[in-house]
Amino acid sequence: MRVIGTAGHVDHGKSTLIEALTGTHPDRLKEEKEREMTIDLGFAWLTLPDGEEVGIVDVPGHRDFIENMLAGIAGIDATIFVVAADEGVMPQTREHLAILDILAIPSGVVALTKVDLVDQEWADLVEEDLYSELRSTVLESAPIIRVSAKTAQGLPELISALEIVLAEHPPRQNYGRPRLPIDRVFTISGFGTIVTGTLSDGELRTGDEIEILPTNLKGRIRGLETHKRKSSTAVPGSRTAINISGISFDKLKRGDVVSQPGKYIPTQRIDVQSKLLENVTQELKHDTEVKLFIGSSEILSRVRVLGARSLPPGEEGWLQIETTRPVVTMRGDRFILRRPSPGETIGGGVVLDPHPKGRHKRFTLDTESIFQSLSEGTLDDLLEHALKILQPANLHALSMKTNLGVEELMPTAIQLLIDQEIINLSSSVHPDAVIDSPGTVSLQQDDPLITKQFWSNTQERLLEIIDEFHRTNPLRKGIPREELRSRLTSSIKLSAAEFDSVVAKVVSGGYITDTGPIVYRKDHHIKFTGRQQSEIEKLLDLFRNSPFSPPSVKECQAMVGNDVFAALIDLDILIAVSKDVVFRREDYQQMISELEKLFAARHSLTAAEVRDHFKTSRKYALSLLEHLDSTGMTVREGDSRRLRNKHK
Repeated sequence: MRVIGTAGHVDHGKSTLIEALTGTHPDRLKEEKEREMTIDLGFAWLTLPDGEEVGIVDVPGHRDFIENMLAGIAGIDATIFVVAADEGVMPQTREHLAILDILAIPSGVVALTKVDLVDQEWADLVEEDLYSELRSTVLESAPIIRVSAKTAQGLPELISALEIVLAEHPPRQNYGRPRLPIDRVFTISGFGTIVTGTLSDGELRTGDEIEILPTNLKGRIRGLETHKRKSSTAVPGSRTAINISGISFDKLKRGDVVSQPGKYIPTQRIDVQSKLLENVTQELKHDTEVKLFIGSSEILSRVRVLGARSLPPGEEGWLQIETTRPVVTMRGDRFILRRPSPGETIGGGVVLDPHPKGRHKRFTLDTESIFQSLSEGTLDDLLEHALKILQPANLHALSMKTNLGVEELMPTAIQLLIDQEIINLSSSVHPDAVIDSPGTVSLQQDDPLITKQFWSNTQERLLEIIDEFHRTNPLRKGIPREELRSRLTSSIKLSAAEFDSVVAKVVSGGYITDTGPIVYRKDHHIKFTGRQQSEIEKLLDLFRNSPFSPPSVKECQAMVGNDVFAALIDLDILIAVSKDVVFRREDYQQMISELEKLFAARHSLTAAEVRDHFKTSRKYALSLLEHLDSTGMTVREGDSRRLRNKHK
């Protein structure tokens, strides 16, 4: 579905023309009907000869209501640009044309109305003047159709022209991210809250849970209507009325956005490319207060002019806009800027980045490079820029950041992986490895991606942490894995799964060893002093003399010290089975071997039987059995144990 919007000077016959085309007069308000002048947005719909239904948004033409006009014009696919033949081009004709130009409305038809009031010669003069006004605008190639709502002259030709211009432009993309800027809120007795707007992306269905942004209110869709007909699904580009349950209508306002929970994050800072109109009264200075019109929102904001002292009339430049309240926007959205007082449309442009990292320095090469990449760069540049801000990020997150589909990004991402400009964290291949062929590169939509620089910084920091641990703990085999994760992620954003992937990649590069509990440099070896080695031998003699009733943990620590004892555990010379009981590795392995034989003969064993077999005390027997329970080798049944893979 598509939406057409009207534009043009007040009293040039926009609403009357819509009524003649559709049979529906778009004016809704009593004041509008009494004054015979459109004040707020009006709505109608039309079925084209090819069967396509299009929504129509009728906007006010009076200069006092230009801001109401802006709330409805941004979401249209084409325009009917109305100029009255008896008056010709007027002030709001030019202002509306400038707005259409800024918003880059993709197509349109010019309706030269009220031709029944003028003669042929006069109409020719007005049309010639129109061609001059339209030159170098989005409507430069638009057909001019002479019409009369009163006599119906030209109406079939106007409808045919609309059908042609719409056919030249594809329907809106569906990226599965519903976004409906609200342009009208009201309530109907027996139904409750109703909002209307143009659905710009994704689909909404009856029963869906919805989120209102930026207020984060949650509700549910009770019903949907498109063109006064009930529907179970609303599709991109459709004028849609939503009956919402769970949210009072007085909690909603024009400019709010309907979406599904978690799809969008509101922002109060956006990077944009903007152009000032040639006829504005003054240049746009840094830190100027403006009104930002984006979607159906009107937000008081401040502009930071980047790379220049100011933006002169007719010139294009880069701005960072900071809003007084959150707004929902995406890369590629068009916007309008107006001065608050005196009211004046001064320009507008396109959103380059709805979530920049922070305030840009105004006059730096880095800022210039960022904006050039965003405004003029290739898809590679755009993807890499988004990745630098979000990383690690999967294609879904990058799709949101760039406002491009996952399918559009996939080939570029794969090529960047082949060129080793970006890295797939989920791949086991170390980034320094040589890729023999493109077939070795695979990418899933949920795989976390990072830039080469991010990888370099992450690997360097991880190795620094391990090296520092080795320096300060020379008698420890390696750093506990959880300590490594905590220290690394305190400075580098990584989820637990992403941390695991980083460790696996560094392991594959031959730099470190990961045993699970600890991580250490591959070439790191614990070295004991002569005195420490002597103390260790004395301790191990005690273990040899009493292998199944060895010294306690405290006794071991008293003989060799806490650090040396921890090293003996790390080196698997001693095996800890409880907080107080350790065995020599060979003694532990002997006990396991003998227990397996006993279980094979008896099927089950009690702690007393294990104690008697090894001629030890209950403390050691019970500690060993509870340890084997925890490892999964044995399972307790009453006072007995059996091997887990054995049955009674």
